[in-house]
Amino acid sequence: MATFTIKGKPFSTNGDLPAVGSDAPDFKLTNSRLKDKALADFKNKKKIIYTVTSLDTDVCEDTAKEFTQAFGNRDDAVLLIVSSDLPFAHPRIASMQDLEQATVLSGMRNRNFAKSYGVLIQDGPLAGLMARSVVVIDEYNKVIYTELVEEITNAPDYGQALAALT
Repeated sequence: MATFTIKGKPFSTNGDLPAVGSDAPDFKLTNSRLKDKALADFKNKKKIIYTVTSLDTDVCEDTAKEFTQAFGNRDDAVLLIVSSDLPFAHPRIASMQDLEQATVLSGMRNRNFAKSYGVLIQDGPLAGLMARSVVVIDEYNKVIYTELVEEITNAPDYGQALAALT
């Protein structure tokens, strides 16, 4: 179990982020067309998985936009932004926040992704949603970088995550 804070008050997740050097857990997440996406759908690409509580919050919207801008256009990697939001909101949010270079996915069908990545919030007002985190996975599906953002209202370290891609 890992801990993070919301405005200084501690809360916990169901577990820890995948260990650096481990195989990335497979997943099934839902895109805006209600199609499932799995880890295998991003084969031979490096992956940044950025989990957020909800893209309908100012902090999550702003950080997703900043991350997408910092990520830019890459042929060798994908940026996956994952939340518990319904997929119906994704096109609206993506177009308003310039997230077109990112793939926005939802964990709405089940909580297996949140559980296996150790980001399912266990207590407090956000219980059942996902903590803010970054997991970088290489083209062979090995975890090469992780960050659980200590204060959920803060941004992740974009520079460290992007540096892990090189």
